[in-house]
Amino acid sequence: MRCLLKALSVVSLHASLRRSRQLCSQSSSAQTSFSYELIKQQYRPEVPEYFNFASDVLDRWAKVEKEGKKTKNPALWWVDGDGEEVKWSFEELGVLSRKAANVLSGACSLQCGDRVLLLLPRIPEWWLLNVACMRTGTVPIPGTQQLTAKDILYRLQKSKAKGVITNDSVASTVESVEADCQSLKFKLLVSEGHREGWLSFKDLLKTAPSDHRCVTTKSQHPVAIYFTSGTTGAPKMTEHSHCSYGIGLTVSGSCTFNSLRHCVSAGEPINPEVMAKWKAWTGLDIHECYGQTETVLVCGNFKGMEIKPGSMGKPSPGYDVKIIDENGNILPPGKEGEIAIKVKPTRPLFLFTCYTDDPEKTKATVRGDFYVTGDRGLMDEDGYFWFVGRADDVINSAGYRIGPFEVESALIEHPAVLESAVVSSPDPIRGEVVKAFVVLTPNYVSHDPEKMMKDLQDHVKKATAPYKYPRKMEFVRELPKTISGKIRRNELRQKEWRRY
Repeated sequence: MRCLLKALSVVSLHASLRRSRQLCSQSSSAQTSFSYELIKQQYRPEVPEYFNFASDVLDRWAKVEKEGKKTKNPALWWVDGDGEEVKWSFEELGVLSRKAANVLSGACSLQCGDRVLLLLPRIPEWWLLNVACMRTGTVPIPGTQQLTAKDILYRLQKSKAKGVITNDSVASTVESVEADCQSLKFKLLVSEGHREGWLSFKDLLKTAPSDHRCVTTKSQHPVAIYFTSGTTGAPKMTEHSHCSYGIGLTVSGSCTFNSLRHCVSAGEPINPEVMAKWKAWTGLDIHECYGQTETVLVCGNFKGMEIKPGSMGKPSPGYDVKIIDENGNILPPGKEGEIAIKVKPTRPLFLFTCYTDDPEKTKATVRGDFYVTGDRGLMDEDGYFWFVGRADDVINSAGYRIGPFEVESALIEHPAVLESAVVSSPDPIRGEVVKAFVVLTPNYVSHDPEKMMKDLQDHVKKATAPYKYPRKMEFVRELPKTISGKIRRNELRQKEWRRY
């Protein structure tokens, strides 16, 4: 499934970004090798007091189309697994999103500032309804369709959402919890056919008028709320503004083309072994990036940069990223600490606004002059950042600090290991030691566990510093993960410590 959303090219609003892209397009390797520094220096986004992506970007491109100036690509180009396509011009997306906005403000009775849970797969209606929410000032709360009834109940109760927008695959799950959600006023179904108790989006869209006046929103007005992945606790509501998402994403937004040319990864660090195999199979490098629900893109291996396998690259333009200690002091290259973003004297435009309805947790993210990510890492002499692990995941064994990722990276190099999760385990002498939960590849599941453990321990001792090897190991069929696919190391760690 592919989507091309050219509307992210808000070049007319951000002259500095246009200059940055020109620098990126320099052809010679000598030029591109230093273009990152030029881009970072020149990146000065212009943020107006009022901004709304629907009116200020989408509708402007639609006007260009009406004036007869051909645009290179459609506004949205969607292709499903069977090759079926949906192509919308900017004018078509404009008309459809205005009709959808009238559905939200009419039949659904949503007002500016109201929240709605949006549980849809990557179908055209997902983008259509997001734009419609911008037009009405409604705040969408996007979520994956893999959410369980417990997940949906938590999100509806926590957010006090007025409605749910989903399709048939999730409708019954919503129905199972709706009686406990007092704020829920409507359920909108984006599927063919009808369902009792649900409004039909397709029917309402057909009869909705195409005229709609977009609400006026300030740049800092909330545009969306995302629940964090919840790897270390209950998911938090992370609020982003029209500025942080509508403008902030221009630094990383790009179109998807029919042929694979550029590979980007995020979410979980990629082991160097995996990157090498990908390069061997495709001939392409993986440009690893790092960010959070709260931050958009923090660091990345941008085009024109030398890639250091395992590194998350250099800071994104718009962010001043440092490694700091527990007192908020900046640490020198090579010294491990917490990954932090400078927020004083000026808070970055693209950082999340707050944890919704939770000022204490919002306040706790600031240490001195910095927003603290909760992740540990280090910066090398060349300015590249390296991820060590979540602050809670780092293992302190007999005074040695050991990041789980480096042990997992060593383990994945062994052909017997499909995936692994490394956590601390209590030890009477060292305080805590490294324990690895390992999922074996099919060809090795029948091997003797004691011998396999010894083989893997010896392998880690050779692949990294010997003191980092897992002194304990447990072979499992699968690892606990969040809805977004991140390993829940905290769950394994808590389970491990409860044993003793």
